[in-house]
Amino acid sequence: IVRMSTVTKRMTAEQLAALPDHGKRYELIDGVLRTMTPAGYEHGRVAMRLGSLLEHHVHEHRLGVVCAAETGFLLSKNPDTVRAPDVAFIGRERLRQLDQLSGYLAMAPDLVAEVTSPTDSYTDVEKKALAWLNAGTRAVLVVDPGTRTVRVYRSDDTTHIDALSGDQQIDVANVVPGWNVTAADIFV
Repeated sequence: IVRMSTVTKRMTAEQLAALPDHGKRYELIDGVLRTMTPAGYEHGRVAMRLGSLLEHHVHEHRLGVVCAAETGFLLSKNPDTVRAPDVAFIGRERLRQLDQLSGYLAMAPDLVAEVTSPTDSYTDVEKKALAWLNAGTRAVLVVDPGTRTVRVYRSDDTTHIDALSGDQQIDVANVVPGWNVTAADIFV
């Protein structure tokens, strides 16, 4: 009897960074390369609107930085996980603690926003939000253009999820002080 085994060679964050630019977007999950499908119009429009609202407030109050969708964050090593949210916020104090600001930041952002696409399953989106929280992100906004809702995932000692729509206030003041937006503001 001949037994054959297949061994999947895992990729590192360094190998991911060295990939040639073929116009594709990737994430690395536990060492496995995942190709990201380009976002559709509504996804891109809503992500930009949210990022714009957040960036304006963060810049005006000198709270830190807001990063766009192409920004990779190294969340774990051996095997490596590099994720790129649609929008990310990192507070000023945490940025000061970093020795290196080039390449993938070896940290989880304070706030992450993920805009869903019509093909995303609820289970996959929830797993991704919880993975961000487990990596150290303090709040995750899951923005659904189809239902015009925002789910806010928070992790203090337990995970809290708030589903918001219309004029309901998105409360992440413990992460982004003074940022006051409603769910409806994002979908204008």
